[in-house]
Amino acid sequence: MAFSKLLIVGLDSAAPTLVFDRWRDELPTLASLIARGAHGRMLSTHPPITVPAWTSMMSSRDPGELGFYGFRNRKDHSYDGYALANSAQVKVPRLWDWLGKAGLHTVVLGVPQTYPPSPVNGEMVTCFLTPSTKSEYTYPPSLKPEVERVTEGYVLDVEDFRTADKAGLLRRIYAKTDKHLRLAKHLLRTRPWDFFMLVEMGVDRIHHGFWSHMDPAHHKYEAGNPFEHAIRDYYRHVDAELAEMLSLCPSDTLVLVVSDHGAKKMDGGLCFNEWLMHEGYLTLADPPRKPTPIGQVAIDWGKTQAWGDGGYYGRLFMNVKGREPSGTIAPADYERVRTDLVAGIEAISDPRGRNIGSRAYRPENLYRSLNGVAPDLLVYFGDLDWRSVGAVGTGGIHTFENDTGPDEANHDWHGIFILSTAGAAAPLRGQLPDVSIYDIAPTLLRLMGQPVPDALAGRPLH
Repeated sequence: MAFSKLLIVGLDSAAPTLVFDRWRDELPTLASLIARGAHGRMLSTHPPITVPAWTSMMSSRDPGELGFYGFRNRKDHSYDGYALANSAQVKVPRLWDWLGKAGLHTVVLGVPQTYPPSPVNGEMVTCFLTPSTKSEYTYPPSLKPEVERVTEGYVLDVEDFRTADKAGLLRRIYAKTDKHLRLAKHLLRTRPWDFFMLVEMGVDRIHHGFWSHMDPAHHKYEAGNPFEHAIRDYYRHVDAELAEMLSLCPSDTLVLVVSDHGAKKMDGGLCFNEWLMHEGYLTLADPPRKPTPIGQVAIDWGKTQAWGDGGYYGRLFMNVKGREPSGTIAPADYERVRTDLVAGIEAISDPRGRNIGSRAYRPENLYRSLNGVAPDLLVYFGDLDWRSVGAVGTGGIHTFENDTGPDEANHDWHGIFILSTAGAAAPLRGQLPDVSIYDIAPTLLRLMGQPVPDALAGRPLH
């Protein structure tokens, strides 16, 4: 059967271990969707990061095909040319484009990488990457005053979510979430929608702010701390809001609740560029005496073979003759040097000398094609138990202080996938094997009675 309405609720970073296992009995709305439909873990993109993951999910194209590998990407092979990933860089249709072209009324709310807004057959409110609410962040532009009125001042993201002020952070997370979901319920009530998608970033923000407070395995955990139940209570709050949203949908609405990746404790940071300096790959013209972002220090490019970027994963770039302005690696030596780098990265140990299980991947082995300027290696320190710290001047390779502010969680490979309905019989039932992020768009197209384009990275689940 083909469904006539589809609601997607994206919970950025929602973790399978929390939704499916630890707190399922305390999340009655999600539990009822699971009981009525199908659920499973969803394997995210390489890298498992908000950008590019949501765009990969909605287009069934991998990051190499899309040409962006994170929030910031090299524009060219210069040393300082970077661009933030935005909607203008998305050159392929996303799910709402296909459905809108078929005549379905679409509402797109807060989906990452939708700024600047693009014309849709319906309404769009852009994402947390929007510079500010002074920007044009709606389509049509005439929607903006309505958004501001309904929410009493719209909020795009949780400001300063890497902070030691946990009480203030918690208030901001709830305030942002409640404004966002108030707008969602308003648009569900007032628009003749066939496709409705929202992504809530508060889940991701509360993980980064409070993971150590609820995870006994985290090295900072203290039993009985005042924020021990902050994440659980927030999940309960979102679950109750989801019940209200479902009450605004016909019972035969197809419902997908999904996250772009999961979350896990962060053991620490691996100072990527400090390691490259220690191993002789990176030379600074004037080493700083205090932690300094790599982009703010002078690099001796004539003596440098590689440098790295920080973030939840690491990107390694090689300094190749004829490609970079002051390249030092002869093209004939490229693969030998890259192989040595892989071996060195995968041998990195923790402060006690134990191997942490890092992995370095060649992008051409991960993606169907490479567009844009791909990193030479994608690096996951400790299988994402450690984040990549790009700063130099830290005094060592390991750190337990984050270079961008307090952060207690890293991303994990698996998000959640729950395919159900608002009340009627669901198309799939039971627990599924791991679902690929690339299978989601073709599955939903088929369930909506639409043709599935050729050459997608995924295939329908049914």
